[in-house]
Amino acid sequence: MFRKYNDLLLTLRQEPAKPKSMIPREKIHQILQRFEFLEASMAEALSGDDFVKISKEYSGLQAVVEQARAYEQLVEDIDAAEAMLGDAEMRAYAEEELERLKGELPEAEQAMRLALIPKDEADEKSAILEIRAGTGGDEAALFAGDLYRMYLRYAEGRRWKVEIMEESPGEMGGYKEIIASVKGAGVFARLKFESGVHRVQRVPETESQGRIHTSAATVAVLPEAEAIDVVINDGDLRIDTMRASGSGGQHVNTTDSAVRITHIPSGLVVTSSEKSQHTNRAKAMDVLRARLYDMQRQEADDARAADRKGQIGSGDRSERIRTYNFPQGRVSDHRINLTLYKLTEVIMGDLDELVDALIADDQAHKLADLEA
Repeated sequence: MFRKYNDLLLTLRQEPAKPKSMIPREKIHQILQRFEFLEASMAEALSGDDFVKISKEYSGLQAVVEQARAYEQLVEDIDAAEAMLGDAEMRAYAEEELERLKGELPEAEQAMRLALIPKDEADEKSAILEIRAGTGGDEAALFAGDLYRMYLRYAEGRRWKVEIMEESPGEMGGYKEIIASVKGAGVFARLKFESGVHRVQRVPETESQGRIHTSAATVAVLPEAEAIDVVINDGDLRIDTMRASGSGGQHVNTTDSAVRITHIPSGLVVTSSEKSQHTNRAKAMDVLRARLYDMQRQEADDARAADRKGQIGSGDRSERIRTYNFPQGRVSDHRINLTLYKLTEVIMGDLDELVDALIADDQAHKLADLEA
């Protein structure tokens, strides 16, 4: 009966702007109708999968509909005030109201345009955080450890739950690689722009001459996929068990509990090496599902795929999205040309100013595309 929300948004790009407003009201009406249709559908007896799909679309539309109703009310109030201009007794009041209402219109239009930006369906999901040491040897591993603790503190501040899924410690500390799940509402929306090469400039503790070294670590943030998001056939998997490595003595694992899962069609390989084979398999499947889901998202959006490949790169220090310069106490995000002289606070997990700026930049680009 009604088209889906994202289909409606596509027509906004071709709709001529109205003289009174930049927002085409008939399309807003269609969105409101779609919301009412979904609301009615949810009251019917639907199968599990249908109900999940409809409820997700309904939930995603709620914020848009709230803005749309407020915007519609403002436009209707302007129409009513203009209609009163012909009444001599009401003219003075109408002019005063029109000045006030039209003063509110630009802000309402901007809020409506932001609400109309197509949402990333993965934004509300939890995430898989992967950090790997890049160029720089032991110092890169130490920096990878610093990055992990930075995200851990940020997550704790937002009351997200972090669980290490796989780790490979560095010889001098830090991590050669660490993979963790970060669970909570809107995790991926806040962390997705962290994917890429992070570069550090500082004097390593092992440097006797006081020379500044440059090292790098890569960060990948993947949306955590649910079973409904990705279908994995058992026949496409090869599951191997092996003895987990340990630190010696009583910590050496004497059973074949580590699990390696190979997804044959894609060639992806995931391992987990905790003490419980059952737990390892579950964790490895979570990581595999997230990586496959990310691959599907990339295939559906070539532009995003090219951007992500450019962000993550090879781990070489010349490819970077952000630089942490300790001698000068600054952190610079090269994608948006933002430099903050608050490195200590950022490393301690105060990331909101960076994250908010990256989200605002992304919204600005999407608005430009929407209105092109």
